[in-house]
Formats: sequence, structure tokens, C-alpha cells
Amino acid sequence: MHWDPTPLETVIDAAIPRLFPAAQVAIRQGGESLFARTFGYLEVAVNQQPVQLDTYFDLASLTKLYTATACMTLVEAGVAHLDQPVSTLLPELQGSRPIRPYEDPLQPGQWIALEPERGSLVAAEQVTLRQLLSHSSGLPAWRPLFREPDAASARQMALHTFFSYRPGSRVVYSDIGFILLGLGLERLLGKSLDLIVQEQVLHPLQLRNTQFYPGDPFSPPTPPPPCVPTEWCLWRRRRLIGQVHDENAARLGGIAGHAGLFATAEEVAAFGESFLQGSLLQPETVAEMTREQMGGRGLGFALRSGDPLASSFPFSPGTFGHTGFTGTSLWIDPQRQLVVALLTNAVYHGRADQGFQAFRVAAHQAILEGFA
Repeated sequence: MHWDPTPLETVIDAAIPRLFPAAQVAIRQGGESLFARTFGYLEVAVNQQPVQLDTYFDLASLTKLYTATACMTLVEAGVAHLDQPVSTLLPELQGSRPIRPYEDPLQPGQWIALEPERGSLVAAEQVTLRQLLSHSSGLPAWRPLFREPDAASARQMALHTFFSYRPGSRVVYSDIGFILLGLGLERLLGKSLDLIVQEQVLHPLQLRNTQFYPGDPFSPPTPPPPCVPTEWCLWRRRRLIGQVHDENAARLGGIAGHAGLFATAEEVAAFGESFLQGSLLQPETVAEMTREQMGGRGLGFALRSGDPLASSFPFSPGTFGHTGFTGTSLWIDPQRQLVVALLTNAVYHGRADQGFQAFRVAAHQAILEGFA
């Protein structure tokens, strides 16, 4: 089938550098590469070095898909079970805990209350792996782990956090849930999450340009690694290159279940295609991951939304994928046998949405227009 890249290239060219200075796109269809191209430069008006196909991008929350996939390989092997209590892996997650508002990560000083407090308590041991994977665990969306003095203290804050609603009663997208999922996998296998993801996901799929970036998240790497820069970090007081953008992931040492992976668009697309080709997980496992568990969520995956403002909206029903806060996304459209990895560094200009959400929709629409 002929595909014209012009509509997509026009949309991306119009966005650089206004929305982001750098982008990579990889599109696969029917098991074959349809398009792989870079756009822009590593910096704005400084060191005008073009982005290459082997330049790394901070995947941000796309990391959750790799953590979820590693978990599901262990479920397939019978080492873990979706409905087992998380406390069987993390004994700290037991006892009665209060329901409280949580800190708003985007509006410092503001709190988000999902349920009236009124002395309500949650039995922490009732939370299951399925609930962590489907963001229905009752855990708050976010906590300021980065304010803790070290990684050990940050882990303890996550392990002993309060709840924000009753488990299983609703969906609240939670970084904390995936941080605990990563810690649970580490306890289960007795090794670090980066090794688990490598052994369970990256090595079997032969993904050599995907990694939790080595090095100290608080010291500038020398020389700078082959990564696009992200935001000027007020906390670390410099622009980040090759160091995880997410502050909580940084405090946890750069390796966490919710964020920390770096990769290229071609490898993200290859990872996405594994769910269509059955090259890692069994079809019934993929079906369970992409079945709606609650509130438009699968296991790890977000499902295609009917909201015209959602980046998944242009694709077919049955589409699944994820977005990342840095400006990354992966969408898998089984009906079209289409995989789209769109990586940018939209946080380069800061965290306010200056039109990036609309750009994502326009880019995906342009991809589909190319088939006309």
C-alpha cells in the first residue's frame, strides 16, 4: 500500500522549533518499516547538530509499558499472578492506611482530593498486581519523592504512602503504583529493575538502543551522551541531557517502574510491533493487556479514546498505547496493523501545553491521510 509522508512532514516541520526542537518518527505496518526519519536539532540556536536515527530520547512514562511487559512475562511463566496481593512481594504494603488528598504535581501547593477523608481507612494488603497495572489501586497519582534526601528514603515514602480512594472503585493514573510495581519485581527476582527489563523484554526483542541511562542523575555526564536535551530543571539547575527528566525517577537513582528509559523511535516501534507479531508475549496475554479493565485502561496500556482531543482518537477502535510527559508516544492500531512511535522533547520549552496536545492529534491524522 502506498503511503505519502508529506502530510506528516508538513505538520512536524511547522512545529519545529516552536513546540520542540527535535523529533524522531518510526512507523511500521504489517511487520515492515514504513517510515523512519528525524527532524530538528539537539539544541535551539546553539550547536545546530541534527538529530540522528540513533539519538536517544527520554521516554518518560512509556517506561511503564516496558515494566508492565516484564511483569506479564513473569505472569506467563507462572512466577507471578495478576490477582495476587502486592503485599506478597512487598510486605511493607500492609495494614490500615488513611484516604487523603495528594499533592498536585503540576500546581505546587495545591492538593487533589478524590474522596472525603472522614477517617476512611484502606487495608493496604488488598491491592493486587492487576490493580497496579490498571491504575485502579487506590494509590495517589503522585507523591514528592524527590524531596527525600536519598533513594532509600524515597522508596520508603512510596512503600508507606497513604491512599487517595478505595482500591478498585475508579481509575487514577498513578506513577506511585508503577514505582511499587517495579520494586515488587525487584523483590520477586532479587535483581534490579534495569536487569529485569533487559532480560525479560529488551534482550528477547534484540533492542540494543533502549536502556535506563547509566550514571548519576545529579551530575552532568561528560562527555554529553547522544541524547536530545529536555527541560531546564529548576531542581537540578541545568538543562538535562541523558539524565531522566522525571524528578522522582531521578531521586530513585534513574531506574524506576514509571520512568527512566531512553530509546530511539525505531526501537520503540519494534517494541510496539511485538504486540502484533506475538514475538514476546502469547496472544491471550496481549488480549488481556489490551482488554478494558476499567476506565479506558488495559494492563499497562491506555486504550483508544473517543475524545477528539486525545492523541489516540484518529486511530481505529481497538488501538492501544501510551504517552510520555517529555513529548513521546507509542500507538498500536491492530486493525490497520500499524505502529506509530513519535518521540519529541516537548518539555524543552517547559511544562505548559502550548499546543503540543493538538499537535499529537494533527500528526496522527496526517499519518492516516498519507494512506489516502
